[in-house]
Amino acid sequence: MQESVWLPVDDRTRQPYGLLHVGASIALAETVASLGATASIDRERFAAVGLEINGNHLRPKTDGVVRATAVPIHVGRSTQVWSIEIRDEGERLVCISRCTMAIVEKRATSR
Repeated sequence: MQESVWLPVDDRTRQPYGLLHVGASIALAETVASLGATASIDRERFAAVGLEINGNHLRPKTDGVVRATAVPIHVGRSTQVWSIEIRDEGERLVCISRCTMAIVEKRATSR
């Protein structure tokens, strides 16, 4: 089980110095971990929500695209831990992240 998502590096995702913003990388990492976690649960009864995330930028990225790939490290009943690598077009590692997802039971909504 693995999930991948692409992100453009442009004016929307760069910080003022012209580099890929760590916030954009972390949002991308949590997105791809959430997709993987959601794919492995009963979506009628449960939801996967972010519990903790960290990330380290390892090389600068100023343009082009990056791809985040999430691989599960632990898939439990109430938590999942995902390792996320963000790589550039040349497969060079730009950012490494780890995200813990909480698997929570959906509550009945009153209308």
